[in-house]
Amino acid sequence: MSTQPGVGDEVEYAPGVRAVVTDIRRGVPYLRQPGRPEWPVEEPDHLRVVRTRTERIEAGDL
Repeated sequence: MSTQPGVGDEVEYAPGVRAVVTDIRRGVPYLRQPGRPEWPVEEPDHLRVVRTRTERIEAGDL
C-alpha cells in the first residue's frame, strides 16, 4: 500500500484515529472527519494510508 496519501484516501493520523484526505495544497494534505471542518496536517510524514480512494470506491464508501 502507498505511504504517500492522495485525495480521497482514508488515513490514520493518530493511533486509531482516521480521516479522509480532501485536498493537497502546496504539498500539505488536508483532512476531514464527519462533523469537523477540514484542517491541514501538521506532520504529513506520520500519516498512514488505511484505504486508498480506489478501495473506498470498491467498498461503496465513496
